[in-house]
Amino acid sequence: MREAEIAQARERIKAHLVAIVGEGDIPRFEEALTHPSFANESGTPDNQRLEFLGDAVLGLCVSEMLVEMHPNADEGALTRMRSALVNAEALARWARVTNLGEALLLGRGAREGFEREQTNVLADAVEALVASVYVARGLGAARKLVEQVARESMNDSTELGTRDPKSLLQEQVQAEGFAAPTYRVRAVRGKKHDPTFEVEVLVGVHVIGLGEGRSKRVAERAAALAALSVRSEPRPFPEEAAPAEPLIPKAE
Repeated sequence: MREAEIAQARERIKAHLVAIVGEGDIPRFEEALTHPSFANESGTPDNQRLEFLGDAVLGLCVSEMLVEMHPNADEGALTRMRSALVNAEALARWARVTNLGEALLLGRGAREGFEREQTNVLADAVEALVASVYVARGLGAARKLVEQVARESMNDSTELGTRDPKSLLQEQVQAEGFAAPTYRVRAVRGKKHDPTFEVEVLVGVHVIGLGEGRSKRVAERAAALAALSVRSEPRPFPEEAAPAEPLIPKAE
């Protein structure tokens, strides 16, 4: 993307933030949307420190929301619901709805067409945005933004939070007469000390969900959650002899 297009996208995102949290400056807004690949080439600050802070702020705000909404839920259920709301897939969902990727500054060495819509890149930017609002305007403003970020995933968390998504998927698939799902690592990205795992979940030879996370366990959970979200109603799998296409709906 050209610089003018990115600048326009940033103005749009900033206006969207102001509409949510109210008028006022957000000094570290630009930093929140600067990917490390651009910072490495330009010497400007990247969004990693804000991402670290935003992860904590997001977790606190989501925990507050869940405790208020589910007064009878136990700690385990609340923990599972929070995980469903703050994982990379859930955050990237909001980022894609708002076209946040268009506002990211990426380095020339990055594969922009891919990186700009990559789940973990978008999720990191959302966390950084939450932190930038928190630093500039305090916890009250951060709560307002987190409410918007979490809104789209809230129904999923309520429905799936009481059970582990891997267990739910296994029960659903086996109830339809198929073997238990299996999980396979497709790729590992990033540095050795901070990898991101891409995992697919399969029934037989058919891929029914994709997920990623900072550990295999988190990525498997995300893949199961993705499979459950597109299988709201049971549907048959093709015969094992004809694996052809993955059973994942194509993006519009």
